[in-house]
Amino acid sequence: MGAPLSFAFPCLDEDADPAIIERLMQFLAQAAAPGFALGGWIAFEPVGKQAMVMGDIVLTQDEVNPVMKKLEEGGIEITAVHNHLLRAEPMTLYMHVFGQGDPVTLATALHAGLALSKTPMGGGAQPQAAPQIDFDTASVDQTIGYKGKANGAIYQFTIPRAKPVEENGMEVPAAMGSAIAINFQSTGGGKAAITGDFVLTAKEVNPIIKAMQDNGIEITALHSHMLDEQPRLFFMHFWAYDDVQKLAKGLRAALDKVAVKKS
Repeated sequence: MGAPLSFAFPCLDEDADPAIIERLMQFLAQAAAPGFALGGWIAFEPVGKQAMVMGDIVLTQDEVNPVMKKLEEGGIEITAVHNHLLRAEPMTLYMHVFGQGDPVTLATALHAGLALSKTPMGGGAQPQAAPQIDFDTASVDQTIGYKGKANGAIYQFTIPRAKPVEENGMEVPAAMGSAIAINFQSTGGGKAAITGDFVLTAKEVNPIIKAMQDNGIEITALHSHMLDEQPRLFFMHFWAYDDVQKLAKGLRAALDKVAVKKS
């Protein structure tokens, strides 16, 4: 079985009020690059002739219920609605979705829901050259204990749990949200902003909170993303802005308390 087919998209289109976009970025040390914290994603996993789809859609408050109603009408399940960030203005909410069935039917339902939001559906402005990652990624890899991957201006880690995660009896691949996600965005001068989420069992939650806070990393949300996952999991979102190596050491201290797959 190949990797899931994934789609990523920002939460506002290019015609959105520039003042709104600017306020949305104020909590970051600099304007967030695509893929850092403010983008949604949808991933399809083949299951025989059918598919499983999971993802989250980034919405403003007034978009939540119209999009939810349209998705439900199309047979897409809503598994969570919540924040991932603090201090974002306007407030952004993340709607997690799940579906099983004919992939075209699922895609059509998702398109109908997304059409009621300002989510770009293709085309749009030409992408600008992304800023370069200006910190020593090899050193960060060594500290974290895993190898990251550059995605434009973002340096990303995807770290699977030691044991598989299942939803409705089917294994959820790392690319569909079952793995720990860590994003570094360089801000220059050896500093970076970090965000992402740790995927945790109940017993891991409070030791990770302590490890994060002891290292100056904020907890911005703690909640579920799925409904029927095994084992039961909690998703802990985080945020910090500091020296790159200090951040990497703090994340390593937290990872040491999680049952993750060895690198």
